[in-house]
Amino acid sequence: MDLNLNKFTIKKEEANVGLFNDCFPPVMDGVAVCVENYARWMQKMAGEVKVITPHVPDADYSNLDYQVLDYLSVPVPKRHPYVTGIAEIDPRFLSKISKMRFKIVHAHCPFASGMAAQRIAKLQGIPCVATFHSKYRDDFARVLPKPVVDGIIKYIIEFYENADLVWVPQESVIEVIREYGYKGTVEVMDNGSDLVADYPEKYFVDARQALGIKPEEFVLLFVGQHIWEKNPRLIIEALARMGDVPFKMFFVGTGYAAEEMKQLVTEKGLDDKVTFVGMLTDRAAITRYYAAADLFLFPSLYDNAPLVVREAAALHTPAVMAEGSTASTILTDGENGFLVKNDPADMEALLRKLIADPERVRRVGVQASKSIVRSWEDCVGEALDRYNVLLKIRNLPTIDKK
Repeated sequence: MDLNLNKFTIKKEEANVGLFNDCFPPVMDGVAVCVENYARWMQKMAGEVKVITPHVPDADYSNLDYQVLDYLSVPVPKRHPYVTGIAEIDPRFLSKISKMRFKIVHAHCPFASGMAAQRIAKLQGIPCVATFHSKYRDDFARVLPKPVVDGIIKYIIEFYENADLVWVPQESVIEVIREYGYKGTVEVMDNGSDLVADYPEKYFVDARQALGIKPEEFVLLFVGQHIWEKNPRLIIEALARMGDVPFKMFFVGTGYAAEEMKQLVTEKGLDDKVTFVGMLTDRAAITRYYAAADLFLFPSLYDNAPLVVREAAALHTPAVMAEGSTASTILTDGENGFLVKNDPADMEALLRKLIADPERVRRVGVQASKSIVRSWEDCVGEALDRYNVLLKIRNLPTIDKK
């Protein structure tokens, strides 16, 4: 199936950047937050930014400074609230996109929206940048047989081989895309944080009070999809060994494993210490949890470059991450975060040590905010500069900054 945009004879509307991803707020994950911030800051810096994504029921984009072009979608089985769709079968979307002439397109995933980005790039003779964000093999290996997964990975690598420029969000992710079989050029393009600010001490005090946290309680936090691949079992099993410690644990997010996680918490007798907050789309509410927390627990073996670790660091909350994981390479143990073996006893020992030394945790949190946090404004400004380098190489019109 092809995006037959040439059948329309209407004069095309000039646009600077098309950002393509299979999810976008109100569906929240790290990549959706990334695309949202790219759109927000590119619109401020250059204007004429379009986001292309599957339709989310009840989503309201009328108050945004940039345009969201959505296309017909269906729910992803067993992955609520995710949706998917094929742009080429939505005549309403085709009519809108056919009127636009982009300078460059940027695909943030290799699936339906990414394929649309590459087809538009080919038809319009413009570059396509593609970012490799996720460990896609892990996603599919959970539900599909190996031969099918191998076929999907082959397709994914072909997708990135067809891009004009491939980005990864941190250095360690290059190893992942190489393991998948990609042999082309890769550049590191950092992700940022929209929570960079000078927060007064009162903000942290008020955040704890708003969440009903007692002065003696040490606050632990997890933000992200509630899926077993992110290793929440390690957290719960470690906490179950700490019945004598006054802590409060918050899980923020949703996912297929949420109910099983709640059951495990109940089985371990942790209902009075662990709270499942559910999905939060209000950034102010999420920021409050980061500010109230003492430690951010994220021992995922699945993630490449999780935004949530940087978001927590922006609020001076250091992360505990799995030793040897792809995501943990941004940390130096004991300096701007903490590393732990994938073992409940090791996690327990570390947490007991850190809870007994809150001043050390605070020092490491401040260092994390200085060393691993970069504003989205800075990152997106660099991305625009890199777009223009590519456009100049291709002898195409560049994007003027305001």
